[in-house]
Parts: sequence; structure tokens; C-alpha cells
Amino acid sequence: MPKIKMPVKSPHIDMTPMVDLFSLLLTFFMLTTSFRPQEATVIDSPFSVSEKQAPDKDLITLIIDSTNRIFFNMDNGPDSSTKYRIDLLKQMGERYSIKFSDKELDKFSKLNSYGMPVKDIKTWLTTDDPKVKEELQQGIPMDTVDNELAMWVRYARLVNPRAEVAIKGDGNADYKVVKQVMDLLQENKVNKFNLVTNLMKEEAKLED
Repeated sequence: MPKIKMPVKSPHIDMTPMVDLFSLLLTFFMLTTSFRPQEATVIDSPFSVSEKQAPDKDLITLIIDSTNRIFFNMDNGPDSSTKYRIDLLKQMGERYSIKFSDKELDKFSKLNSYGMPVKDIKTWLTTDDPKVKEELQQGIPMDTVDNELAMWVRYARLVNPRAEVAIKGDGNADYKVVKQVMDLLQENKVNKFNLVTNLMKEEAKLED
């Protein structure tokens, strides 16, 4: 009597739950992810071998581009309860007799670096024209009788005394301008600050 062969069934995996889970995760990340605001200028930092990293929070950054324009940036602090940028703009508004609305303050708190005279910030916040925004970025004045960059540094340190200071300069920036910024920091009793650079790549060599 011939043997009866049982049909061989290949294993089957139902991927439907996996697809549903992937769709849910993708939707979650799309809705909750906040994109980092675009920097006001592109900086090609010089290289160094230092591996020390600047902090992500509690940081004041002075940016010097290749045309020697100076930009300023400051984060909002370690958590959602602190709004250092709002407090900073309020202080600068009082100093220069400029009234900012709650909407303008909220928008300022979500932006990145900026570089313009204080009188132009209101226009920068209210305009939707990218060309106008770019034209306003002429750099923060530092050589005037009323040194605006010094005021930004001074009020930023009053708003957040724990903040560290970093200088991020382009490799083609004029050293004299960088020196002016360093002198300004020392005049405002900031004697310790970071210089932001790119990490220099070292080729691995085989020992003989």
C-alpha cells in the first residue's frame, strides 16, 4: 500500500500588524518632530584637534561670517519652563524703547541666530518676504557709540547667568574682528568662552 504524503505547508507570517505599527510610528514622528530653524548664515569653521563639545543648552553663541558680519544666538534653556529668548527681547525692547507684541515675542523664541540692528527686529519678525528677511541680516552693530552687540551679551547674561559663551567664526573672517569680539566679552566680564571649530580628521597610520 503506497504511503500517503501529507501536504507540506510553508510558514506564513501575517505582515498586516507590522505595517499598521509602522504607519502609526511614522505618523507620530511626523506630528511631533520640530525642525531646527535655519541659521542666518553659513559658517565654514576652521579645523582643530579638540574633541570638547559645546553644550546644547544654556549657550550664548556669537557668530562671525566670512564677510565679518556678526550674528547672535541664545537658546531657551534646559526645558519648556524657561523662555530666555523672550525675556532677552523684552529687556532689549525696554532698552531701546521698542514694544514687542506677545505674538512677536513667541515667534522670536522659536527662531535661530540673527544679525541686525535692534530697530529692524520688529520688521524681521513681521515680514513674510524671505528676500526682506535676508536683506535685514546686515550684522549686529559693534562699532557704534551705543554698542548693540555688548547690550545683547549683557542682557543675555542677566537673563541666564549660567549660560556659557561660544564664538563661532568662519575660517575666512578677519582676525581683527574676532579680536574685537573677544575684547568685548572681556569688557563684559566674560573671561571664559569656547571657540567653535570642526574636528580635524587624522589618518590612521600602521606601525612598522
